[in-house]
Amino acid sequence: MKVSVVGAAGMIGRKLVERLASDGAIAGTRVSSARLIDAIAPSTPPACSFPVACQTIDIAAPRAGSMILEERPDVIFLLASVVSGEAEADFDKGYHVNLDGTRALFDAIRQAHDASRGAFRPRVVFTSSIAVFGAPFPEEIDDEFFATPLTSYGTQKAICELLLSDYSRRRFFEGVGVRLPTICVRPGAPNRAASGFFSSIIREPLAGKEPILPVADSVRHYHASPRSAVSFLLHAASLDLTRLGARRNLTMPGLSVTVAEQIEALRAVAGDVAIGRIKRRPDETIERIVAGWPRRFNAERASSLGFKAETDFKDIIRAYIEDEHVALAA
Repeated sequence: MKVSVVGAAGMIGRKLVERLASDGAIAGTRVSSARLIDAIAPSTPPACSFPVACQTIDIAAPRAGSMILEERPDVIFLLASVVSGEAEADFDKGYHVNLDGTRALFDAIRQAHDASRGAFRPRVVFTSSIAVFGAPFPEEIDDEFFATPLTSYGTQKAICELLLSDYSRRRFFEGVGVRLPTICVRPGAPNRAASGFFSSIIREPLAGKEPILPVADSVRHYHASPRSAVSFLLHAASLDLTRLGARRNLTMPGLSVTVAEQIEALRAVAGDVAIGRIKRRPDETIERIVAGWPRRFNAERASSLGFKAETDFKDIIRAYIEDEHVALAA
């Protein structure tokens, strides 16, 4: 099986590549080679049992799609995107990368499919987002709730979900859209995602730093760990599509908690000193964006198809500590 990871230099992309290198297979099928693609240079994982090629390609650049498909991959993980806060701040960039780049790759696959007389039909696993949903929300959002995004990022993802379904219906590729919860705790430096503080209020106190909390403790949101996100993608790559049917986009299972509950989980894991480092500084822009996000889901369809996530926020924190080899600050 030949695998391409588009967006391999991002956090989830790096963790996916590490998992592929460690497992050497997807659902028992051996990975024969991998291409790691991103706008910034991705890195090759150590101790990999299959050949890996790294390429610096901007998904929105001319001819990017045909370059990505040169090796005719069997599975394409499409992770590349501009994050929510940046897509809201830079309208043109968000649509250029998140919509135009994705559409261009889909079209390149269609053209390669037609040129091969249908012999080329890869599995495309696309990372969407719960940002495709917009208020007003019911108490719990189920699989029948409609997509009415209230941000540019959510709109871009919703359009791509429709494209993925239609290109799959026309059998140009086998698409699966994975709507990720907010991924927490994200390692490394903060990015421009409006949701970044959900990770910062855990990650920074564990490292002895003082994060800014820009919203009220009562804000509720929907989370899964990076470990779960990688498992979602790998499961989608091997999912029996006869069970999925025509509705190709799935809301992933996750954990709905308030900021206060996050902080209490941090207290249970790391003590009062850690939570004392959190500094409250309201930010009207972030408060407005977050107010338009969904808070709780019943992801029954994805769960019935075998997708799984954490059920306790303390487990999310412990997964971060374990995966990132975090030594708790005194």
